[in-house]
Amino acid sequence: MTTESIRTLLNDAFSPSVLEIIDNSAAHAGHAGARSGGGHYHVTIVADAFEGKSSVQRHQLVYKALGDLMKQEIHALGINALSPSEESKGNL
Repeated sequence: MTTESIRTLLNDAFSPSVLEIIDNSAAHAGHAGARSGGGHYHVTIVADAFEGKSSVQRHQLVYKALGDLMKQEIHALGINALSPSEESKGNL
């Protein structure tokens, strides 16, 4: 359910050309965040919105798009956010 929520929110916010979401939650079973229901995810996203932005700014945009999911449903989130020009250079 959370993976689909992440997908929906990021698609709505960025209309990305690439969006990959990996759920690593099972590998963290028993972890404090997992016990409270928060999952571990990794997102690779390519979108025009990241052009000219720093890594910190890109992460802030993703966090903002995910909103309340970051409070409970997501305990840890790895982000690989690229602009289309970076993707074309093979940075995926």
